[in-house]
Amino acid sequence: MLARNLLKRTMTTITRQPVSYTADGAVSISYPTLVSDPLSLTESIEKAFGSHPKSLGIIIVKDLPDEYPKLRESLLWQAYKFAQLPVNVREKYADRKSRYSFGWSHGKEIMNGKPDTLKGSYYANPVIDEPTVSAALREAYPEYYGKNIWPAKDEKGIEGFEDAFKALGKFVFTVGCQLATACQPFASAHLTDSSLSLSHLISTSQTTKARLLHYFPPPPDAPPPAADEPVDSWCGFHVDHSLLTGLCSAMFIHAPPSSAPKVVPPPSPTSGLYIRTRGQTLTKVSIPADALAFQTGEALELATAGRLRATPHCVRVGSGGAHVSRETLAVFMQPDVHQPLGARETFGEFSKRVFDEHYTEKEGGAM
Repeated sequence: MLARNLLKRTMTTITRQPVSYTADGAVSISYPTLVSDPLSLTESIEKAFGSHPKSLGIIIVKDLPDEYPKLRESLLWQAYKFAQLPVNVREKYADRKSRYSFGWSHGKEIMNGKPDTLKGSYYANPVIDEPTVSAALREAYPEYYGKNIWPAKDEKGIEGFEDAFKALGKFVFTVGCQLATACQPFASAHLTDSSLSLSHLISTSQTTKARLLHYFPPPPDAPPPAADEPVDSWCGFHVDHSLLTGLCSAMFIHAPPSSAPKVVPPPSPTSGLYIRTRGQTLTKVSIPADALAFQTGEALELATAGRLRATPHCVRVGSGGAHVSRETLAVFMQPDVHQPLGARETFGEFSKRVFDEHYTEKEGGAM
């Protein structure tokens, strides 16, 4: 009680930063302020992650350190290059035992009731290569407590893959931990256990998972998208099952036959990430190339008994996408499996339910 009263008195003396928005209506905050004065951002956190009908459930972190753009571009090119490898080479790095939650995964996840072949994923924990847990936990939760699977150092075409993955993944994770600290005063009012620290749950967890994504171009013989093309034509509507998810701005690569691949703008104004606000309004959100975005996941919704909701989102192809792929990275930040999310289940138990919903028993699954 003394600590809570002290926090309350402290909050009344700090200078609250005014809330800033992007052109899409997403709340944006400055990284230097996040580091130096996180408690001044409480109003921005509430506008982004709260339950107001206009809240998007996503926040943009701008003014990042100078090394970020290079880290992003380096890894997203690796996503493209890995997807160009022969199928038999890619499948060397798939791991059925972990339900495809480590290494390469393509066509294993069930989206909109069918296997998702529109995107390929490479999964790894960017923070630790091998969790230090008991053999029993490793066996019970191979989706989280397996060992990272990396391409061979001399795998032609993707040299430097592991280093690039870890560098960007750790960068996003670090910013996410700082954001969790800024979220704490706001989240504490909603958590079913107000003694929980979001930053501690994330920073000490061994379940962090980064997903490097390659969205394949539409087939060459595919007809142009219709005007009424489904908004989730590249990735179906879903919510993440993390506490927070870090997102890099997508990079689009145009690679027509007999031409060198090059980075291009989104193929259409309608291409990209779409979110449903808390009030169910569909909104397209653009993440600047030099910024990061973070959105709320279902674990946070459970830990707050629904007071803070997960963010429904999807990805749309849009027109003009011939020979254009989409590359991005998502970092899922979540607690260890033993952490209770409410009165009824732990994060591990909750995760098992999610995996079973999205992956067939025969094939196993992935995130």
